[in-house]
Amino acid sequence: MSGPAEQAPRDFQALRALIARRAGSLPKRLAQVAAYALECPDEIAFGTVASIAAEADVQPSTLIRFAHALGYQGFSELQEVFRSRLRERVLDYDERLARMRAHGIASSKAGLLLGGFLDAAERSIASLRDKIDPERLDAAVDALADADTIYLIGLRRSFPITSYMSYAMGQSGIRNILVDMTAGLGSEQVSFIGPRDVAIAVSFAPYASQTVALVEAACARGARIVTITDTVFSPVAPPAEVVLEVNEANFEGFRSLAATMALAMGLTVGIAARRAERRHEAG
Repeated sequence: MSGPAEQAPRDFQALRALIARRAGSLPKRLAQVAAYALECPDEIAFGTVASIAAEADVQPSTLIRFAHALGYQGFSELQEVFRSRLRERVLDYDERLARMRAHGIASSKAGLLLGGFLDAAERSIASLRDKIDPERLDAAVDALADADTIYLIGLRRSFPITSYMSYAMGQSGIRNILVDMTAGLGSEQVSFIGPRDVAIAVSFAPYASQTVALVEAACARGARIVTITDTVFSPVAPPAEVVLEVNEANFEGFRSLAATMALAMGLTVGIAARRAERRHEAG
């Protein structure tokens, strides 16, 4: 029979997924540590128990209890997972290409590169298939199907998702506004949102500050929010009525969007189908 330490996650992505699954059941102080750990992972990696406890505003013993609750024998064992994260941090493009060269993957070997990206896409989709909550997905479709207008908020690497959804919704006759920040007018675009509208927010670490601000503005105007993100501790998760979590795998530091795009397609077609069902029932 294996002990708790053997069952504990050994990489940061698995640890983050575990914390996200258990976020709702953690006691208040442990949830406070969890939120701090995901917001400030470098501090967890390099700090002492005393300094981390002070920053997280908890007692040092709370850190030990947090580690035990996740299956680790002690806090130092949990801390090692955060240190390993730094070896897998988000790299800039020059660093990613250098790492591929170091691993013997020459840029001219397009087939090897494609194979790596396809493997990452397959892992991402398999993870989403295993972890998606069908009831939560239905709740998101219901909320979006009720909207007068759907606002799509997603910048930087999330923009391909929202732009595709805007195109697909337009083809399906679903009224939507793509918040694209053209000429810096994102705030003006969101200023038209109201209580009968729903905003879809798409954001992943490192979270775009403009996305967070736009979601907060939409929420302040009474709009309902559906969020697609990587953890319940994401800054765009708290305002959301429904949070859909997606964890994309990466290849040599480049993250896939395959699972997120599949989720976006499922949501869009699901909204169109739900509205068609209601028209049929009403007719």
